[in-house]
Amino acid sequence: MADSDATLLGCFAGIVGGAQVLSAAADIEPYLSDWRGRYHGAARAVVRPGSTAEVAAILRACSQTGTPVVPQGGNTGLCGGATPSATGDAVVLSLCRMNRVRALDTANATITVEAGMPLASVQQSAAAAGLHFPLSLASEGSCTIGGNLSTNAGGTAVLRFGNTRELTLGIEAVLADGSVFDGLRGLRKDNTGYDLKDLFIGAEGTLGVVTAAVCKLFAQPRTRVTALAALASTASAVTLLARLRAALSDRLVGFEVMSAFALALSRRYHAGAGDVLPGHSWYALVQADDSAEDSVLPASVEAALAGAVDAGVVVDAVIARSDDQAQRLWALRENISEAQRREGPTIKHDISLPVSVIPGFLEICDSALLTAFPGARLVVFGHLGDGNLHYNLSAPEGVDPQRFVEHAHRANRIVHDLVASHGGSFSAEHGIGQLKRDDLIRYKSPVEMRLMRSIKAAFDPQGIMNPGKVL
Repeated sequence: MADSDATLLGCFAGIVGGAQVLSAAADIEPYLSDWRGRYHGAARAVVRPGSTAEVAAILRACSQTGTPVVPQGGNTGLCGGATPSATGDAVVLSLCRMNRVRALDTANATITVEAGMPLASVQQSAAAAGLHFPLSLASEGSCTIGGNLSTNAGGTAVLRFGNTRELTLGIEAVLADGSVFDGLRGLRKDNTGYDLKDLFIGAEGTLGVVTAAVCKLFAQPRTRVTALAALASTASAVTLLARLRAALSDRLVGFEVMSAFALALSRRYHAGAGDVLPGHSWYALVQADDSAEDSVLPASVEAALAGAVDAGVVVDAVIARSDDQAQRLWALRENISEAQRREGPTIKHDISLPVSVIPGFLEICDSALLTAFPGARLVVFGHLGDGNLHYNLSAPEGVDPQRFVEHAHRANRIVHDLVASHGGSFSAEHGIGQLKRDDLIRYKSPVEMRLMRSIKAAFDPQGIMNPGKVL
């Protein structure tokens, strides 16, 4: 170890304690790769602070030495945003020890949590107080609220509650020079200049380290209805979505769409998932919640689906009659990503489009991809209710998946060019990380890029915050 490294690590040990500074290869290895195994990096050390004051002291030391810092939460991201580069000059700043509830205000319906708290723990803390935190992702047991904030995570309830940005009232963050931005205010109205907290949400740690947040809470649902509908096409799915919105209003919380092949993959790798409504081209998973007493929601959902069947919009449908049945239906959707990982490397796209153009887009894009990659298997699923699709390609049968993903750039260009021409976005909820930096330049205007670079320079003039990500 170089003398400069030893000095820096000694400084960190003085801040957080020697046990919280990891430098042995075996100890830091879990922090150096992303969840998908696509990116592998190196680092001087992994430092695990336990407070905002410790984060600030660490960043002051890094600023003084010009040391790059890579913030990391649950390390469940899909774009390499929390993985250090291979240069090995960075320090990974793990927020895993900052996992406490600082305040829970039931009258104001807010919870103040530290960035390293797992999303599922935030949900459980809210539920223990008789309230509901609606952000929900397949990785909620391991992803952290800081990571959710840094990527502006979406999930399955965006249709009703919005992305993480809409669920956040206040932010605490440490800047590159170690100064602390204290914006932990639980206010729903605050028109006092620029909304600085929004700059950190979705910035992927490139402007500073989010250390805590004030999040909105809601009434606990008293009644929940989960249903699976079989459909002939995505056009039928869009029609069903409109019908359910009209019938259920804001009680419609989630509307997920899955292709037959996506569902088949989920069932292949998860025994016990069940073969519900087999043999159809598309499926919609519907979630409706109601906080009112004596809710008529089950009857409303049943009537809406029956009407859709009578109108020829839905081919068949099933409504869960127990919590266990509802969990099994949701498992079909939530296990798709893991099933893809077990099937082998895939070419992934996280896109968003106006809901109205999705059927036409899929028709054109499916054709273009299958012409370019004959036999490729399209794994299409996602949050149709808010226009977000995970539009992925698996290798043709008999083709080595690793060799197939070498064509990712070509596939990305087809998909992302068509997304742009349909008024959509090439990144809906996974962020940019290091995976999509070139796409950002290609699809953002020069004015947008200039403004983003100006913001980055103002917050991080040395360029030490998560370098190589986003910009």
